[in-house]
Amino acid sequence: MTIENNKQIMNRFVEFINTANEQLATELISPDAIFYLPGQSEPMRGPNGYLAIIGMMRSGFPDIQWTLEEMVTEEAKVAARYIMRGTHQGTFLGVPPTGKTIQVKSMAFYRFSGNQFVEEHGLPDMLSLLQQIGAIPAP
Repeated sequence: MTIENNKQIMNRFVEFINTANEQLATELISPDAIFYLPGQSEPMRGPNGYLAIIGMMRSGFPDIQWTLEEMVTEEAKVAARYIMRGTHQGTFLGVPPTGKTIQVKSMAFYRFSGNQFVEEHGLPDMLSLLQQIGAIPAP
């Protein structure tokens, strides 16, 4: 895989996570893909697993959008840094809607096979997110 190919895949992926488009999910996510999330003992799997991750975020932040700030790519691996932005309009992790806007940093490490994602380790700054919606006190 080339660096340019990885960049193209990542741009399509950002389109996918910002739209939750099922066709893009099937195109970009391997049926055997594994996605590791903080605080979850079992990984999510395949296109439906990733759509569930996006659905969980959209349940609390219906307007959430991810901006890809930076990526480093090498062969079949990519490290990416994002900023997530949205408005807390639904219950999220038991916290009722506050109407507050969030801006949260996130990092993720991906592995590809062919032109599909087969693994992700996602690392959103959940402490900052929970502080911004008032679930825990800010320093």
